[in-house]
Amino acid sequence: MPPSPAAATPRLQLRLMGTSDLHANIFAYDYYRDRPDDRVGLARTAGLIATARAEAENSLLLDNGDIIQGTPLGDYVALSKGLKKGDIHPMIAAMNVLGYAACTLGNHEFNYGLDFLDVALAGANFPAVCCNIFKQDGTFYVQPWLVLERAFRDESGVEQKLRVGIIGFTPPQIMQWDQSHLAGRVTTTGIAEAARLYVPQLRARADIVVALCHSGISRKSPPQPGEENAALALARVPGVDAIFLGHQHLLLPGADFAGIEGVDVAAGALYGVPAFMPGFWGSHLGLIDLTLERQDSGWRVVAAKVEARPIYARDDRAVTPLAVADPKVLAAAQQAHDETLAYVRSPVGDIASPIQSFFALVADDPSVQIVNSAQSWYIRRLAATMPALKGLAILSAAAPFKSGGRGGPDYYTDVKAGAIAIKDVADIYLYPNTMRAVKVDGATLREWLERSAGIFRRIDPASVVEQPLIDPTFASYNFDVIDGVTYAIDVTQPSRYDFEGALVAPQAHRIVDLNFEGKPIDEAQLFIVVTNNYRASGGGNFPGCDGSTVVLEAPDANREALVRYIVETRHVEPKADGNWRFAPWPKNVVATFETSPAAAAAAAPAGVKLTPMGAAPGGFVKYRVELA
Repeated sequence: MPPSPAAATPRLQLRLMGTSDLHANIFAYDYYRDRPDDRVGLARTAGLIATARAEAENSLLLDNGDIIQGTPLGDYVALSKGLKKGDIHPMIAAMNVLGYAACTLGNHEFNYGLDFLDVALAGANFPAVCCNIFKQDGTFYVQPWLVLERAFRDESGVEQKLRVGIIGFTPPQIMQWDQSHLAGRVTTTGIAEAARLYVPQLRARADIVVALCHSGISRKSPPQPGEENAALALARVPGVDAIFLGHQHLLLPGADFAGIEGVDVAAGALYGVPAFMPGFWGSHLGLIDLTLERQDSGWRVVAAKVEARPIYARDDRAVTPLAVADPKVLAAAQQAHDETLAYVRSPVGDIASPIQSFFALVADDPSVQIVNSAQSWYIRRLAATMPALKGLAILSAAAPFKSGGRGGPDYYTDVKAGAIAIKDVADIYLYPNTMRAVKVDGATLREWLERSAGIFRRIDPASVVEQPLIDPTFASYNFDVIDGVTYAIDVTQPSRYDFEGALVAPQAHRIVDLNFEGKPIDEAQLFIVVTNNYRASGGGNFPGCDGSTVVLEAPDANREALVRYIVETRHVEPKADGNWRFAPWPKNVVATFETSPAAAAAAAPAGVKLTPMGAAPGGFVKYRVELA
């Protein structure tokens, strides 16, 4: 019988493989704990890449940004060792081994400045693309897109030429978050806005278009101009065939985005466009398998299958590796790994009691207290010589960075009493933020704390059923504790602000008994609050923090201030001073929160009574929270 017309139509299978938010994780190693960690590392992801390549006739490997920052290895290379022209960044060296076709730029690429980024990118055997960052003269900072012309074999074994367009995007908020590095050198535009302008231009040159979008999925509707997590708006731009997501450190396919209009969490699609988000730190490899059919108008996607493959499995509290590290990837970064270990093991002082963050979300905590103490110490040394600070009350804001959540039951600060090394300081303060101070009045300070208190779910005082206390969608790094004032948080009230910082309940007030120097705060009084560049320039959308209130841009990183505080104090007592607490709730309330199993051996925090309630999903344990 003669072949049917359908059988004569060329069809081609193309596998798109992707990583995102690697954050300088190459080895399966936790530099903060100074021990192996089977849940992280590009070397392990490389094992999945090899398997995925072997399964497919045609494939491309791409990265979605946040490559060079995020571990002590990244900090060591950028802040201690440095890169000079011609050097290859160890993260780039590892990626070169794996044969990436292209990458885009994440927001954390800019944390060390443009000069450092330029040198790092120069060592890559693959191009970086991003269409919404521009130099001062209006030209693109890196190429906005590229067209890969590749010969792939179709289902009949015939070689076909395919033009794959790759376009990249980064959050425009980098201009706030890394203002000191970027102001006067580059500008940005919104992700969806850039896509509407440039995707048609790319589409005219390519058979298919793949968007490397270092952005996530917003729960706000409708989409906002210039929004940070703009993937849904991007998916509505005609001409995009596949989207790589990132930035939020979540999973798609998966339940993380359940209930959001336009998101198919089972299939992995945004308004029908195949898309994945592959976790973080190399935890997953994202896969999009496209079936392409050549028609009169060119190649068209007729089917897609999306997957996020993990490098490990968790059974209760046990972690089982599902991938073997690639020795070539390890060899490419071995020297940097060894040098980083020597760097992080260097002692800087000693502490009188442990610094642990197991209970940082339910009580004032030593891991936050020591940061606030160091920031206050630092800023007071400058205040006497700075007219903008002189005579004003100085407060300090810090948040618990490692407090479980999506990082898992081992993702907590746990520094033993005694000698403290650089790795321990980095465990307490993860990010290479720089010091900022803002000037706000008492009314704005109250709103700042209201925004911070959004981490808590509303507790129904009339209910006797279990009520989880923590909102899992709220990032713990936005739970600012402001030292220098005392206050209580009434979680029986709804939150004034949602998890993205929008005012949603104007009549609600969770912050009560807000006092300064033992008296109710004067809402007209001016305060200096020392924080970091991320918060001061608008990160987290906090009242009083939009860049316009900054009165000090210090040359030092917050982590460096913490090191200097420990070195000069020599013997530090990091115990929390209990400046915040929960307002009372009825004894019948069963409020619960989850933490690490290791919390059982830690000292109980002041102000709350914690009763174990057994194991919780994901390897956590559950406690009932009562007021002491």
